[in-house]
Amino acid sequence: MLSDNLAKALCAQVNAEYYSAFLYQSMSAYAEDAGLKGAANWLWVQTKEETAHAIHMYQYILDRDVLPTYAAIEAPPPSNSFKKLLDVFEAVLVHEQKVTSMINNIATIAMKESDHACYQFIMWYVNEQVEEESNAKEIIERLKMVGSNTGQLLTLDNELAARTYVNPFPADAKLM
Repeated sequence: MLSDNLAKALCAQVNAEYYSAFLYQSMSAYAEDAGLKGAANWLWVQTKEETAHAIHMYQYILDRDVLPTYAAIEAPPPSNSFKKLLDVFEAVLVHEQKVTSMINNIATIAMKESDHACYQFIMWYVNEQVEEESNAKEIIERLKMVGSNTGQLLTLDNELAARTYVNPFPADAKLM
């Protein structure tokens, strides 16, 4: 069974993952409206990924004999609050850095409480966050290089369109 501290932190993380999904869905709508279908796709795949994370954590909490509890999920910024794609991906990076901090906090609690199972579980997410931040930084750098060159932006957008969703938790496919 999870400690109260870990259960509370994991339930908060489930909420954060759902918020992330809503945030990326809002960003995807912005990109779609701006005619950047590749970026819209990339962000939509991110939406699916965050939802899968929430479900995976939810199942883990249940597997550890705790009934999850949740708080209200904050509304993301409206799609029309974004002005350019660079702003979107800079917001992605800031958001992923916040998520990294939350995930690291769970790992720290698990270590302090010697909950090896939870520590092992959350380490997948610790490593995932390195990738999430790296991806956002790479896209930001590319968008900065592109600047206002529409042709290069469309080339980058086409590359972003190639991203596909792969369920990282196939054993949990019954939940999706």
